[in-house]
Amino acid sequence: MSVSLVKTKDKIQCKPYLKWVGGKSQLKSELISRLPTSFNRYFEPFIGGGALFFTLQPHSAFISDINPDLINTYQVVKDYIEELIQDLKQHVYDQDYYLKIRNIDRSTEFSTWTKIQKASRLIYLNKSCFNGLYRVNSKGHFNVPFGRYTNPTLVDDLNLRACSKVLKNCQIGLNSFLAIEHLLQKNDFVYFDPPYAPLNTTSNFTSYTPDGFAHDMQVALKNFCDRLTDRGVQFMLSNSSAQLILDLYSDYKIELVYATRAINSKAHKRGKIPEVIVRNYQ
Repeated sequence: MSVSLVKTKDKIQCKPYLKWVGGKSQLKSELISRLPTSFNRYFEPFIGGGALFFTLQPHSAFISDINPDLINTYQVVKDYIEELIQDLKQHVYDQDYYLKIRNIDRSTEFSTWTKIQKASRLIYLNKSCFNGLYRVNSKGHFNVPFGRYTNPTLVDDLNLRACSKVLKNCQIGLNSFLAIEHLLQKNDFVYFDPPYAPLNTTSNFTSYTPDGFAHDMQVALKNFCDRLTDRGVQFMLSNSSAQLILDLYSDYKIELVYATRAINSKAHKRGKIPEVIVRNYQ
């Protein structure tokens, strides 16, 4: 086995170009300290903002997600970075303009937009909307309200170019986590960061995609982890400390870590809450 990571001195300086619900920027050190000592290829099937991926910069990687808007943006950042930056420069931080761009997916015009225009739109909405949320309604329409920021950076061209370089040797897929099973081989490593199981009935966030990520999908993911373990694939998984998760993964190594989550609309209910990191290796 060989650790397929870029040496620190050779790493490209970059950070996630999207804010994402449940992003792992603040937990990177906890995750990195728990990586396997060695592995072959890196897989991340719930890529989100990609905080761990952009930090590790693995030589051989496959990232994927079920969210078509997100994956299109990754592909455009990888392959059409200069065209993307040029398109981003047309956007302005203004509420009326924001609502116009946000609501364009309700029109027939949106189907004629290029993948570059759609990626530019998502990045603009992400930088301008409330809390950097990605949320869609049952029809798949983006529905997050306008944010309130002071001079937000809509076009971070240096970071976008750096992210593009990191993505050059990476395969990108639009699919469920289950679709990578046939690709995985002994000594590969998978990091799972799925939508979290709700801690209570009021905390369930299921609008990441119109289909959500319900109880049966959490069970399917655990069964998937069992199959990987049987085949000698190493995995690390992040999730909430909900009893469902503690019960499901009771046969694995479970550790609690604390992260600040600011999704709650009531400020006094925000703060550090326990999450779990699950591993099938020491």
